Amino acid sequence: MNKGRKISLIILGAGGRGTIYANLVKTMPEKAEVAAVAEPRTFFRERIAREHNLKPGNVFKDWQEAVKRPKFADAVVITTQDRMHLEPAVAFAELGYNILIEKPLAPDAESCRKIVETARKNHVILSACHVMRYAKYTQILRNLIRSGSIGQIISIEHLEPVGHWRFAHSYVRGNWNREAESSSVLLAKSIHDLDWIAYIMDRRCNLISSFGSRMFFRRENMPEGAALRCLDCKYEPVCPYSAPRFYLDRCRRKQIDNYIESVVSTLTEENILDAMRNGPYGRCVYACDNDVADHQVVSMEFEGGATAVFTLAGCSKYGDRRTTLFGSAGEIRCDGRKIELYSYLRDRTSEIDIEPENSNLETHHGGGDKVCLESFVDALRENDPSKIVSDAEVSLETHRMVFAAELSRLEKRTVRMDELRSPS
Repeated sequence: MNKGRKISLIILGAGGRGTIYANLVKTMPEKAEVAAVAEPRTFFRERIAREHNLKPGNVFKDWQEAVKRPKFADAVVITTQDRMHLEPAVAFAELGYNILIEKPLAPDAESCRKIVETARKNHVILSACHVMRYAKYTQILRNLIRSGSIGQIISIEHLEPVGHWRFAHSYVRGNWNREAESSSVLLAKSIHDLDWIAYIMDRRCNLISSFGSRMFFRRENMPEGAALRCLDCKYEPVCPYSAPRFYLDRCRRKQIDNYIESVVSTLTEENILDAMRNGPYGRCVYACDNDVADHQVVSMEFEGGATAVFTLAGCSKYGDRRTTLFGSAGEIRCDGRKIELYSYLRDRTSEIDIEPENSNLETHHGGGDKVCLESFVDALRENDPSKIVSDAEVSLETHRMVFAAELSRLEKRTVRMDELRSPS
């Protein structure tokens, strides 16, 4: 492949993640361009079409319209809903398109395997968006570990404080609140984290156990006399999960983000109120149809005996992920903004500052989104799949870890990873 030419991309799904990647393409105009978009919702489809000056013939209401055409781009970026990944991934791989696919690959092991096998059979590059691998602080951390700064990793403790309002938006009221319609919360939200732990540990996971449940966001925890909707509820002013407080405050600050756009496409106070009165985002968090766990812990044992513990906290203050690595010669604490390195021998702590994540698009997920996309584009331009650190086989193993954790949680037993690995 000609190293100097632009890589053309089709965006399949123009919601939050699809829009982020489309916008990031603008930051690398010499390397890539958006060639087409497929999205059923008019607002999101037309926005990408307008911002990327797409020809009318390259603007599709459905990916099935695009796949009927002879191959006209280098790759597809699949950012549809989780349960809508399998069919387009297989169809476009069969046509020879390279694929950048949002996590998770699919909500079940068989679909994940089929996507990976189809990509392998058709000799296309498939990269999963495990963007935390590409973040600046992750690479700094990996270099510290490789330098021997803490000796051998003995154990990892990793926390994701999802944030009470963020959890209520996405996993109680929103699109990921039911496993049958999306996936488990561990797969939808925290496959990032199990993948990251495996990447930092840099060895295979052998054993997994997990506990968690839908403990809090249940009808029996609803205050006596509370209404089914926040706008009708006497407890709304004192409820930490108040929808009006969250959405109207964002509206009044003109804070247009994925959370607001999932509620209304045209931001006005009247539209927000109407959505809360009639749509899913105005419901009482104790009276929704959610069934995903609101908290979960996962314990892992890796080759050589090293261990890791991951905690997903739905009821929490929103913040950066926090990690402690316990080594044979030192300890590392990090939160994506700062790394603290403690030496047992010197009894001294040194600090490494990392440019913090902010609202700048290029720093989303600590810069991981952009580096993930750019690594994929460079891999195509240079015909060098080694530039991708989240390829199909790596991602398939990460998904197995999540499926093993869910099997453990549901069956209340420790799961051997070999149970989920196909015979070689």
